[in-house]
Amino acid sequence: MQVSVEATQGLERTLTITVDADVFDKEYDGRIRHLSKTQRVDGFRPGKVPASVIAKRFGAAVEQEVAGEVMQRNFFEAVVAEKLNPAGAPQVAPQPRKKGEAFVFTAKFEVYPEVALAPLEELAVEKETAEVTDADLDKMIVTLRKQHAEWNAVEREAGNDDQVTLDFEGSIDGEVFEGGKAEAFQIVLGSGRMIPGFEDGIIGHKADEEFTIDVNFPEEYHAENLKGKAAQFAIKLTKVEEQVLPEVTPEFVKKFGVESGELETLKTDVKQNMARELDQALKTAAKDKVLSALVEANEVEVPKALVEGEVDVLRKQAVERYSQQMDPKNMPELPAELFTEQAEKRVKVGLVLGEVIKANELKVDQDKVTALIESAASAYEDPAEVVAYYKNNKEMMQNIENVALEEQAIDFILERATVTEVNKSFDEVMNKTVA
Repeated sequence: MQVSVEATQGLERTLTITVDADVFDKEYDGRIRHLSKTQRVDGFRPGKVPASVIAKRFGAAVEQEVAGEVMQRNFFEAVVAEKLNPAGAPQVAPQPRKKGEAFVFTAKFEVYPEVALAPLEELAVEKETAEVTDADLDKMIVTLRKQHAEWNAVEREAGNDDQVTLDFEGSIDGEVFEGGKAEAFQIVLGSGRMIPGFEDGIIGHKADEEFTIDVNFPEEYHAENLKGKAAQFAIKLTKVEEQVLPEVTPEFVKKFGVESGELETLKTDVKQNMARELDQALKTAAKDKVLSALVEANEVEVPKALVEGEVDVLRKQAVERYSQQMDPKNMPELPAELFTEQAEKRVKVGLVLGEVIKANELKVDQDKVTALIESAASAYEDPAEVVAYYKNNKEMMQNIENVALEEQAIDFILERATVTEVNKSFDEVMNKTVA
């Protein structure tokens, strides 16, 4: 086998690989002989079909099959010999040949870039800190009460946090537009579900009132024909209801799995959950800050093949999310442009963080793996069962080990970077996470 390497542009490489004629022909002839013993052809006894007849009938298919296997085998041998690291599958193209001639093919592909890491000490990272206070816990208990609240009709004017039922019809320049009409529509005022100005326009009105409100659709609105347009909504308010929170009784507490009905036990459980969620949110925020600083400090060319692969992953994830709302068969093909920017960033992060792990010879800390599993299991009724499930599932263990190694790399960077701590409230951290 002879190999020549050409750097065409950027990360793209083209290999021209020449395989000796006798190597190719020997494999071809062997398969033809095998077929002559196994194929049934009219006019010949089984196992006695001449090779020339087999070659005439099946030669093209056999040659194509042999070419595919020879190209695959020799491509891998060539990249190992030339110390190349392909990023994605190659585009292979065989050249025409006759029996007795060398088999020549080209393989075009991209290679992984070389990443020269900037000193980690030069990175500047802002790290958020926060804790769960008694006030945060009290607000969470109120939230739990709201989840079990009742709505009672009132005759007063509607205000924030009230639930209203209404009929509405929207128009632009006097013309009703598609999707701008609804009947018996319910919304909690102040929830921000509607376009700016819509909910505010209902405040101050009572049930059975009919009125109009003027609003403007945002410039970034999803419907192209409505972006930035001034609209008027004719509204008939049919009901105004205020929220009535349940009393915190033992019966209420038992709804959350606290059999004793003791409020303090519920608060302890809730605070533990809040602390766990806050800890995860702070880790995520720190990770995002570190990775952004890392990518900004390290210019790296990304292979198109990796970006295209990441686009496919993001597209599939989007389809899975939207499939809960509509039949995937009716869903249009999501264009790659929607995901390209995010895909490029994810590939850059993977390349640069991977280099940090490689350059510093970071290995998976099994104690950290155990701690991650136990933390995830603590949210379930039977933590021991969840821990056992992880440990008996190779794929799950591999995923958790990847998470552990990534967290180790983030911690490694934070220990060396210039870190500025910024204290935040529980709501500031968690609301940003939800957004």
